[in-house]
Amino acid sequence: MATPRISFDHIHLLSRDPVKAADWYVEKLDGRITASTEVRGAPQVLVQFEGATIIIRGQRTGESASDKGGLQWGIDHYGFQVDTDFDDYCSQLKSRGVVFDLDPMDFGPELRIAFIQAPDGVSIELLYRKKN
Repeated sequence: MATPRISFDHIHLLSRDPVKAADWYVEKLDGRITASTEVRGAPQVLVQFEGATIIIRGQRTGESASDKGGLQWGIDHYGFQVDTDFDDYCSQLKSRGVVFDLDPMDFGPELRIAFIQAPDGVSIELLYRKKN
């Protein structure tokens, strides 16, 4: 049997208001809504980025979601790689009202990072890999 090859497909988020959250990803990070449907009784919106999909769904009947209360086991954040002038991009995000938990900083000689807040307690790392 050949060794299986896997590749990243999507991030799946739960949201109080999936449409509003999807709009945030479009307005702030230039994502593109590719579908808006109802799946098993809950609204679900797909937002596409270059090489990444975020699926945002609402609460289903009978489910009970709660707010994130700080650091928890499991996924802490996810990252988007930026391929342009990193500091300028971060300044543009700030002008769009994006809140930064960590302003742009060098994280070693070849990497620059920042952390931003997204809807529903989601944390996103922005990364810029310096070209030598």
